[in-house]
Amino acid sequence: MVETAPAKLPASAASKTGHSHRVIIVGGGFGGLYAAQSLGQAPVEVTLIDRRNFHLFQPLLYQVATGGLSPGDIASPLRSVLNRQKNTQVLLGEVTELDPDAQQLTLKDGDVVPYDSLILATGSAHHYFGNDHWEAIAPSIKTIEDALEVRRRIFLAFEKAELEPDPEIQAALLTFVIVGAGPTGVEMAGAIADLAYHTLRKDFRSIDPRQTKIILVEGMDRVLPPFAPSLSAKAAQDLQQLGIEVRTQTFMTSLEGEQVTFKSGDTEETIRAHTVLWAAGVRASSLSKVVCAKTNAPSDRAGRIMVEPDFSVPSYPNIYVIGDLAHYAHQDDKPLPGVAPVAMQGGKYVARLISDRLRDKPTPAFHYTDSGSLAIIGRSSAVVDLNWTKLTGFPAWVVWALVHVMFLIEFDNKVIVMTQWMWNFFTRNQGARLITGRDVIKSDSAFMKQ
Repeated sequence: MVETAPAKLPASAASKTGHSHRVIIVGGGFGGLYAAQSLGQAPVEVTLIDRRNFHLFQPLLYQVATGGLSPGDIASPLRSVLNRQKNTQVLLGEVTELDPDAQQLTLKDGDVVPYDSLILATGSAHHYFGNDHWEAIAPSIKTIEDALEVRRRIFLAFEKAELEPDPEIQAALLTFVIVGAGPTGVEMAGAIADLAYHTLRKDFRSIDPRQTKIILVEGMDRVLPPFAPSLSAKAAQDLQQLGIEVRTQTFMTSLEGEQVTFKSGDTEETIRAHTVLWAAGVRASSLSKVVCAKTNAPSDRAGRIMVEPDFSVPSYPNIYVIGDLAHYAHQDDKPLPGVAPVAMQGGKYVARLISDRLRDKPTPAFHYTDSGSLAIIGRSSAVVDLNWTKLTGFPAWVVWALVHVMFLIEFDNKVIVMTQWMWNFFTRNQGARLITGRDVIKSDSAFMKQ
């Protein structure tokens, strides 16, 4: 295997006066947290900066949005996770400026943080492809606040339908559109179907939640495009059996209030839907523009920074970009996907690289090990591609559940989530069906009039 030769890392003024090598990590997601944990025993000073004080397990956010889990079940305080690492400090802050020559960051409150090595792992945001005005009407789920807002909208739709005498408005309230049939969109559609057709079916008196219409829209020719065609076909079949209307090779072209317009080929159709959710496309976080402007680093159309084989920024060997923020195209001539395992392995690799370089030791070249892909469709239904075998149905669902529990950060979260899933599996009772926020009814009425 080709090795990465140790590069000469520039040293800051503080390091020259005897301080340990300072590693600043920006972002407490999978990449940043795994990098910090991997440096726990290294002879360096680690500072992890995030604008949130917790690590969020994003793959399960859709379950918060549909009332299956509470936010605390999938979030872990960063200070708690890293409190045993004596060389690690956690700072609550947001990076707004970078000076790569002076080797320092500026936070939103004006504080300046110097570094010797810098790891950027600030993730991604959803991409509306030039239609950013849709965000207010069709929210995505990237944060806990997003998930709680989506949860509010979903359950308010049923509540308002219960009060609505007009059949047409009632039908619009019970129509849900999910744009994007990747894993997030498929999992969201399946969760809403299980909620409407089973969990809530006896909870109302004026409406029958089983009359809910769920439409899953995908621009490609099949759902779950990254998966093998056979698994995509099985997923589409399972979605349709759940009662979900799957529309492939279809694009949402207009969204105004409750008026949703789709285009498939030369055919256009406009329907009324009270709740539209976005799960199509991602772009790099806003920090990407700052880094590219200060380092002249190239970026792709999604704003991801094109990095060297060791994840460093061109011309700046002590600045590393990992996870969804990085465009890493040095393996199989195509960029690595924006999934959690890529970020985890990238974080571990850069941590090792920094440790090796401080000891003038070469590091083997990075190679991403793809362990497979997973997506859950509904209760007892999932698709799993482990590369060496493909699973569907209940066995795939078990593998999906075990993998997700395994990667939760804290032990108590593992126990809580597994217990909740077992309870939900046997009772179909999702206990976190809370509508939160100030002036809930008033704010939703304003939305209805848009």
